[in-house]
Amino acid sequence: MECSFFSSKYMPMSEIAHLGRTNSSQFSSFRPLVEVKSTPHFSSCRGISPKASHSSTPNYSYVPKQAVSSVDEEKLGAGNLLYQINGTNSSLFSRKLRILDSFDDEYGGVIVDSERLPANPNVFASMLSFSISHWKSKGKKGIWLKLPVEKSDLVPVAVKEGFEYHHAERGYVMLTYWLPEGPSMLPANASHQVGVGGFVINDKNEVLVVQEKYCAPQFVGLWKIPTGFIVESEEIFTGAVREVKEETGVDTEFVEVVAFRHVHNVAFEKSDLFFICMLKPVSTHIMVDDHEIQAAKWMPLVEFVEQPLIQQDCMFKKVIDICVERLGKRYCGLSVHQVASAFDGKTSSLYYNVIDSQHNNCIGN
Repeated sequence: MECSFFSSKYMPMSEIAHLGRTNSSQFSSFRPLVEVKSTPHFSSCRGISPKASHSSTPNYSYVPKQAVSSVDEEKLGAGNLLYQINGTNSSLFSRKLRILDSFDDEYGGVIVDSERLPANPNVFASMLSFSISHWKSKGKKGIWLKLPVEKSDLVPVAVKEGFEYHHAERGYVMLTYWLPEGPSMLPANASHQVGVGGFVINDKNEVLVVQEKYCAPQFVGLWKIPTGFIVESEEIFTGAVREVKEETGVDTEFVEVVAFRHVHNVAFEKSDLFFICMLKPVSTHIMVDDHEIQAAKWMPLVEFVEQPLIQQDCMFKKVIDICVERLGKRYCGLSVHQVASAFDGKTSSLYYNVIDSQHNNCIGN
């Protein structure tokens, strides 16, 4: 078989058309490898003249159809390859597009496998469009597309296809696409951040307090209880113990959640849940975290309560009043209990009062 490479100025279209009529059938079992360069060329294997395209190599080559059936999508590209015979476009070779690797979620949706995404944006665009059509035909609901940071160049492709931002973390961005007509029924991004505060008091009736290094001007000089945020997959009670340890170096044991606050539009238009936890100290030595804490000390409870900023703030004062009542066993907080649920098969931390008087240490004499 004779294969040649030529420019259109070297061979008239009439001869190309003639070659196409006489010889195209013998190449029915061959497929072209798609090229990736910037210089347009024409190639022919005795009669088949493709339209100009861009190649990264100076030549084209042909391989048997069965030999490329498992070739990586990155090398093949996507879509149909159009050939020109006697001036007419004809889809002589159509490579079968495959859908993106994915798995179904339990709500009739699709989760795209982020570890098996094509790296080439053009390949991704074609596969994504084909996949959406396929999933629509299958009656799927929502699509979850997680794009890791190393494949961030795929984000504009997905947005152009109709995907919307859902949330982002340090290593990825999550996008979604709602397939049925009508408003999206996919759950929104997390609506809350969760904070904790540790009320730690020793046998001398002294409260463990800190002054933060960075705070609003009105709070300069305020002695407050150690506070912080719960990190991912962390329990409320372990988060409170950790924050006290990080800021002051004091080891503690969780006793109860004595109260919690709920407020909206705090940070990034999110709501905030703040849990005040009663903790028991198991060490007394203070070692300040100088990255965020200016000072820390054991402060007499009376002196702590009498701070002007505490007395003038209704919420702060109420929190301290509750903690004082808890110390006098006139108030009972929420202790933590590990319980299993058949709905998700997981063990959860359930916070509630202990009503059994034999184990209830909140009731005074």
